[in-house]
Amino acid sequence: MSLAESIAHLNPADPHLWVSLLTLTFLEIVLGIDNIIFISIITGKVALSQQRGVRNAGLGIAMLFRIVLLLMITWIIGLKDPVLTLNWIDDPLTNEAIALSWKDIILLCGGIFLVGKSTVEIHHKMRADETEHSENKKPNKTKGVASILIQIVLIDAIFSIDSILTAVGLVENVMIMIIAVIISMFIMMLFSGAVSRIINNHPTLQMLALSFLVVIGVVLIAEGIHQHVSKSIIYSCLAFSLGVEMLNIKLRNRMNKKKRV
Repeated sequence: MSLAESIAHLNPADPHLWVSLLTLTFLEIVLGIDNIIFISIITGKVALSQQRGVRNAGLGIAMLFRIVLLLMITWIIGLKDPVLTLNWIDDPLTNEAIALSWKDIILLCGGIFLVGKSTVEIHHKMRADETEHSENKKPNKTKGVASILIQIVLIDAIFSIDSILTAVGLVENVMIMIIAVIISMFIMMLFSGAVSRIINNHPTLQMLALSFLVVIGVVLIAEGIHQHVSKSIIYSCLAFSLGVEMLNIKLRNRMNKKKRV
């Protein structure tokens, strides 16, 4: 369905339209959690005065990227057609050699990038006292912003394609998808600052978030080779770990207050 046809088929009085819009908006926000965590951690490297602008730029790029992909919906659907066969790996469903589509290849590359980037960030955090806090080292913030935006564009491309393919399976009207993407991105922009401050102010939360990104990268790799992993289980584990960590933070704050007294 073209964009013009999608607009023509919009009927504000149709309750199914609003249900579809709310469902898809909620889904986009949930799928965008990974993106927010990645952007929050990586923008922590730039000056505090620049972080909000870089975060919003990253989410804005993600929004534009997804809208462009939605307008190229026919091409996106074609990404599921096989282009490469791995004869040494069997598909668990068909017991035949795995045939990779461009979507699978993009997920594989994105998963490898996310695992590698998150692992490097964990290593960087572990050695922060030896590197970033050196008095003789003065990082180039301008170069850092450009590098960070490039990384955000790369990871946005991966998450956007996965998100769009999921949306296509739920809603047929392209205009509803575009509206849902715009609403979800503005909501994420509204709360990304608070998420970023919480993550960057607590080193243990940073480690938890980076470890979660490693898991998401592994899930993307698994999806790329047709090994389905339930994302609901992954997010449930994250929510449980986050709850435990919040209790630990509260306990540490209470103990620090007692020590000061």
